[in-house]
Formats: sequence, structure tokens, C-alpha cells
Amino acid sequence: MASLRNSNPRLKNYFKENYIPQVCEALLCGILVTCPEDPLRYLEGMIMVIIKSGLQNLLWDMCIAPSMKSNIRRLSETYLEQLFELDDQLMVSEMGSEVELLSTPGALSELNKQGTCRTHLCSLISQSSWGSWMTPELMIKACSFYTGHLVKTHFCTWRDIARTDENVVLAEKMNRAVTCYNFRLQKSVFHHWHSYMEDQKEKLKNMLLRIQQIIYCHKLTIILTKWRNTARHKSKKKEDELILKHELQLKKWKNRLILKRAAAEESNFPEQSSSEVSLVDETLKCDISLLPERAILQIFFYLSLKDVIICGQVSHAWMLMTQLNSLWNAIDFSTVKNVIPDKYIVSTLQRWRLNVLRLNFRGCLLRPKTFRSVSHCRNLQELNVSDCPTFTDESMRHISEGCPGVLYLNLSNTTITNRTMRLLPRHFHNLQNLSLAYCRRFTDKGLQYLNLGNGCHKLIYLDLSGCTQKCLLPPAMILRPPQPCGTISVQGFRYIANSCTGVMHLTINDMPTLTDNCVKALVEKCSRITSLVFTGAPHITDCTFKALSTCKLRKIRFEGNKRVTDASFKSVDKNYPNLSHIYMADCKGITDSSLRSLSPLKQLTVLNLANCVRIGDMGLKQFLDGPASIKIRELNLSNCVQLSDASVMKLSERCPNLNYLSLRNCEHLTAQGIGYIVNIFSLVSIDLSGTDISNEGLNVLSRHKKLKELSVSECYRITDDGIQAFCKSSVILEHLDVSYCSQLSDMIIKALAIYCINLTSLSIAGCPKITDSAMEMLSAKCHYLHILDISGCVLLTDQILEDLQIGCKQLRILKMQYCTNISKITLAVKALQTKTGPKDTPGGGSLNLPELESGRRVGLRSDPLLPSSQKAAQRMSSKVQQQEYNSNDPPRWFGYDREGNRVTELDNITSSKGASELTVEKSTYSSEDQAA
Repeated sequence: MASLRNSNPRLKNYFKENYIPQVCEALLCGILVTCPEDPLRYLEGMIMVIIKSGLQNLLWDMCIAPSMKSNIRRLSETYLEQLFELDDQLMVSEMGSEVELLSTPGALSELNKQGTCRTHLCSLISQSSWGSWMTPELMIKACSFYTGHLVKTHFCTWRDIARTDENVVLAEKMNRAVTCYNFRLQKSVFHHWHSYMEDQKEKLKNMLLRIQQIIYCHKLTIILTKWRNTARHKSKKKEDELILKHELQLKKWKNRLILKRAAAEESNFPEQSSSEVSLVDETLKCDISLLPERAILQIFFYLSLKDVIICGQVSHAWMLMTQLNSLWNAIDFSTVKNVIPDKYIVSTLQRWRLNVLRLNFRGCLLRPKTFRSVSHCRNLQELNVSDCPTFTDESMRHISEGCPGVLYLNLSNTTITNRTMRLLPRHFHNLQNLSLAYCRRFTDKGLQYLNLGNGCHKLIYLDLSGCTQKCLLPPAMILRPPQPCGTISVQGFRYIANSCTGVMHLTINDMPTLTDNCVKALVEKCSRITSLVFTGAPHITDCTFKALSTCKLRKIRFEGNKRVTDASFKSVDKNYPNLSHIYMADCKGITDSSLRSLSPLKQLTVLNLANCVRIGDMGLKQFLDGPASIKIRELNLSNCVQLSDASVMKLSERCPNLNYLSLRNCEHLTAQGIGYIVNIFSLVSIDLSGTDISNEGLNVLSRHKKLKELSVSECYRITDDGIQAFCKSSVILEHLDVSYCSQLSDMIIKALAIYCINLTSLSIAGCPKITDSAMEMLSAKCHYLHILDISGCVLLTDQILEDLQIGCKQLRILKMQYCTNISKITLAVKALQTKTGPKDTPGGGSLNLPELESGRRVGLRSDPLLPSSQKAAQRMSSKVQQQEYNSNDPPRWFGYDREGNRVTELDNITSSKGASELTVEKSTYSSEDQAA
């Protein structure tokens, strides 16, 4: 080690001022005593302790643990000073200080506390007593020799002891190492053994669980097998009971029919209908006159005027019930327009003039005097005179003077002119609903009259459909039909906007000349429009929708428009956030982009995209991913031929409230898509006409259980088995359309008669295998049938009319097109009845219900010489509200001839079908124009 004896004094002072020897001594003592495993960490920690306690408080044993201090003796205070060659100055300074301490009291005890050696202290005392003959240099040399000898002695002794203990320590370390190795080895072995045992336990546990699952599954299989067998047995038993019940009811029906026919032949009153015989024979012992008046009214509200009159003839109690004042608040003469004469209408209005609130004369051919009697009903609020060819401006003048409180007025398809338009704002100050559809004799001047007086500012609903005005011809040309000379101009729409500022619902159908300027002129002042219908307006463009952005639209409908594009819907969520109904059928310019724009509409409930052929799976997916799919209830996707099963899957995931769905003519729909439809649990009505559905798809669809309406028209892969399987599971079915499925037979009618007795609408048009026996079963069981289409059922005869007249008493619409075996007497009787009408009975006065019924009987008295089937046809014609009939041969596109034999010329069928549809469409439009 380098010596500091001859070094720079400044360096020596630096060592002394910073206590370098004392620090080294304390650290070295600590290492020698404690022997730490990691010396560097130990030194680092002890240096931090010295820094915290301060150099002034430094002691040589500061780095030694308190438990080890009692066994340690201090070797020397000057050993390290010797190493650094600082012992000479240290000894001199210590000598002076020790001599000074001797002269102070208590110095000896203080020196003992500091740990000064007794020998050293005695030498100092002797020196102090002997005098000054000993020099400091000698004293320093003596001390140095003594200290060095002492250090050497103790250090050698310590070294021998340390060398002696190394073997013991090494042996101990070896023992500890062996012990540690054995422990680690045991630990590793135990770990492997523990892992193995845990794996064995887990395997055993899994095996036990698997065995339990197998046992549980076996038990479940046994239980489910027994349950399935029991369910099948009960289902089979229930089905057998239903079939037996059906056979018994059918047998009872046939027996009762035979008895009624025999009774009708033997009766002295051959004009009495079999339904009346049934009413007399099967009267229940229940007097409804004992019910509360409110319940009686609720029952009679479901009856038509004709039925109310018939009920008044049952008994005196029933007559009193039919004369309740509230029952005559609404009178519908349109249902008896071919039965009741004008004089009875006048007497009825005269008797109940204070109670009448609503009158319906739709399609009634009445005399002006009869319309004049309406003015006596001072409390009248609703009046419907649509399709009344004899209603004139003079009739309107009398009504307007006597009935100023009218709120609803329907003048559709009448011959009113500007004179009537002048009367509306003068007398009907509270008018809210006005229909001028197909009224073609008023002009823009008449629309200007609407602003007279207080105007029609309370008007909420306005219908201007088909107002393509006709030119009035001079007398020399009066025999010619009126020719169209124009339509309502832009100025006319300005007049409407000025007079009807509060209109909210606007309908403008069948107006080919309607343009964007007309709509702009209308919405300038009619900003409260919420419902708008544009059907048959091909010149409407995107500019119209831009102009309508100022209105708070909730419902919009436009069909057959090729000029409306995706641009109309780019900002639909900002301009029309409350849209709930959108009808845009047959719009070729609508693509997937429009559906993406409609997706943010949160209030949308009805969407009609029929015939929008450019819409595909991607557009519908983007629409359903938005919030609009949550509330959607009705969705019409007819003829959207690009849609596939992916769209149906998305519908089942995103439309929880969907009630009506039409996938008509979606050719890419498969059985997998039908499976997705079953997952739409809220679905009530489904239209799958023209798709590739088969019996398998119908079996899958039968699991839905909640379907009330099903249309599978033109589905050529379904057979009787598929319809029977569906009917077994759909007992709540109300509407079924299997038209043009020529492979179906009487078996489907039997299934409907057994399982679906609540059926209200049935279409079996184009099914040539249906016979009279099937219709007999239908009449015997389905008593709630309202609509029946048997067009093209060439095997049906006149017998079905008698069955339907007896069994289906609620039938209102009957279509019998191309029924070659049904005689023409049906149509002849109906035409004769419509032409002659009821005959007036002698006598006058107010209306009397029995008298009216007797008049009805006089007007409809049957010929006793007619066969029973023709009598039934006559009675059926009097009950059915709408009847279509012809005995022509079926068109070739039906696929069979008048005898039901299949036609093989498929190409001719297709061409004939297209030509027939085009001809029918043209004739329909021409007939509508002529009728208007």
C-alpha cells in the first residue's frame, strides 16, 4: 500500500477532515465480524447508514450487529492510521490531549469510556510524574512500536483462528449444500409425483363426469322417447278424434241438408230460405234482451243494416232492442243499395234525424228528393256520397244549408262543379276531411272559391286523386263522351295552398300531369303536411323531395316513378327524421344506396320496396344494421329478385317486431331461408308466392305456430302433403292463397275443414282438381269465410252455391271466373236483381221494420219453379257484396283446358299470359276512366 508519510499535507488534511480512516475502520470491522454473502451489497447498505447518522457520530462498531458486539474486543484505534502513515501526527496530538486530560477531574473515567489501553495510560502517568526528560519523538516511537507489536500479535492470532475455522466452515457449507441438494431433489420428485396425481385425479373426475353424462343422456333419451311416443299417441288420438268429429259433423250436415231440402219442397212457402228454416229450428234458449244496453249495442254494432232489420222481426223484445237510439248513429245504406227503395230511406232519416251522425250512400242510385232529406239530419258529422251518379250541385246545396256541422265529406266520383266548391267554405266551417277524387267537372276557379269567407283552413285531409278535368261539350256534341282537356294547374295548387293552410294529409293519385312546380306551389304555405301520396305521377322528380324538406313528413307513398333516384334520400335522416311509412314500389331508380340512407330512421315501421329490382343483399344488410330495423313491422320485398337467403337470415336477427313480410317471386330463396323465417317469432303474415318452396319448406314453416296468413301462389313444388302438414300445426290460420298450384286436390280442403275452421279468406283459383265434395266440406266447417276465389276450378257445379249459401253465411266476396260447369243463371239472376231492384209496397208513412222486411221479400221473391241450386244462386247473389263470374274457357296460361286436362304448349302459355295481363291492365284503366 502506498505511504502518505511524505505526501502533500493537504491530502493528509483531507483524509483527517473527512474521517476516511474511521469510515474504513467501521466498514472493515463490520465485514470481518458479520462475513456477509454479498459484500458489495453490504458495503452499499452500511455507507447509506453512515451517511444518515453523520460522520461526527461515527463509531468503529457501527456496522456490527448489536447481538455480536458483546463478543468483540477493540484491537487498536491506530491500526489504520499506520496503514495510511498518519500515526506520527496522531500520536503527538493524542499525547498532548491525553496529558491535558490528566489535569482535569474525572479524566481517568473519561479515558476508560473511550477505551484507552491501561498500559498506555500508565506510561503516560509515569511520564507525567518523571518529568520532562522523555522527548516526544521517543514517546511516539514507543507508542508506534507498542501498537505495531500489539496489532501484529492480535492479527496473527486472528489469522490462525480464521485459517483453523475455514475447514469447519467448508465442511458446514458442504453439509448445507448436500442437504439443500437433497431437499431440492425431493422437492422436484414430489412436484412430479404431485402433477402426476393431479392429472390422474382430473382424468378420473372427467371419466366420472362423462359416465354421469352418459347415464343422464341415456335417462333423457328414455324419457324423451317415452314422451315422444306419448305425444305421438296423443297427437294421433287427437287427430283421429278431429277426423271422426269432422266425419260426424259432415254426416250431420248432409242429413240436415237433406231434411231442409225435403222440408223446402213440402213447405207451403217455397220462398222461405233454408237459412231461415235453420234459424227457426236452432234458436237457442237465450234472451239477449236481459243483457245491459251497452252489451246489446256492442252486439248489434257488428251487424249490417239489413241484419238489424231482420233481427227486428224476431220478436217484440228484439224489435225494441233494434230501436235503441245509439244504434242509429251510423247508417250504412251502401250495403242495401239494391234492396231498399228511396221512400224507406226518406222515412228512416225522418225518424232518426236527431240521432244520425254518420251516413254512407256510397254507390246508391237515389233520387234528388232522397238526398234532400239528408238536410233534416242537423247533427250530421260524416257524409259519404261517393260513386253516386245522381248527386248534383243542387243536392249539395240542400245538404250544406241543413247540415253545417259536417266534419267528413266524401264527394268522390260525383258530378259536382264549381257551384259545390263555392258552398264548401260558406257552410262547412269545421270541415276537416274532404275527398274530391275523380271529380272532373270543377276547375281552378272552383279551387279559388275555397278561400271565400273563412276558407277551409281547418281542413286536415284532402284527396285530389284523378282530378284530370273534362271539357264540357256543346249541345251538338253531347252524345260524345267527355274528353280530357287538362288538369289542375300550378295556379290551382296555389289556390289550395292559400285556402287549406292546415292540411296534413294529402292524396294525389292518378294525376299524370302533376309536376314539381305544382308541389312547390302547394308546400309554400302548407308546411304542416305529414302524409303525402303520389301514385301514378310519373313526372315527379328529386326536386319534389327537396321542396318537401320544409314539411314534417311521417308518411310518403309514390309508385311507378322512374325519375326518383337515390339523390332524394341522401339527407332523409335530417330532412324527415320522423318518417314511419315509406312506399316506393316499382321505382327503378332506387338502389342499395337509398337503403343505406334510410337505415338511421328510428321511427320507420312500414317499408314497401315491391318491384325495386336493383336492390340486393348488400343494401338490405346495410339497412338492417341501422336503428330502422328495430321498429319495422311491415316489409314488402316482392319481385326483388336479387335477394337471397342471406337477407332472410339478417331479417331474423335484426327485426324482432316484424309482422308482415312479402318475398314474392324471390327466386333465390331456398329451404335454408325458410328455416330463418321460423326464427322471426313476431311474424303473422308471410307471402312466398312464386318462390321455390317445397313440401320440406312448408314442414319447416309449420313450426312457427303463429302464422295467420300464408300465400304460396304459383309454387309448383308443393303438394297436398305439404299443405296438410302445415294446416295441422297452424290452427289459427285465417288466410290461405294456394292459387295456380294445379297439383293440389280435395285433400287440402279436407285438411282446412278439419284443422283451420277459423279461415276467413281462401284462394284456390287455378286448381282444376277441386270438386264439389271438397266445397261441401268447406261449407260445413268454415262458417267464418268472407272471401272465396274459385276461379278456374272447372269441375265445380251449381251445387256449391247451395252449400255456400247454407254454410258460409258471412261470405261477402265470391270470384267464379272461368267456372265452365256453373250455369249462367247466377249471373243472370244478379243482373236482373241489380236492374229491377226492390219493389215498393203500397202505403206510406214512416219507416217500420216489419214493413221494410216485407217490402224486401216482395222485391226478392223467388220463383218456386226454379231448381234448388238456382234458388241458392239467387239468394247468394243477394248476400254477396262482390261477385265475379264468367263461364269462358280458362286462358291457356292456366295450364289446363275446360276439362282440367294439362296443356303441354308451355311457350304459348307464357306468351298468352303476358298478353292477357297486358290486355286486362289496359282494359282496367280504360274502364276506370269511363266510369269516372
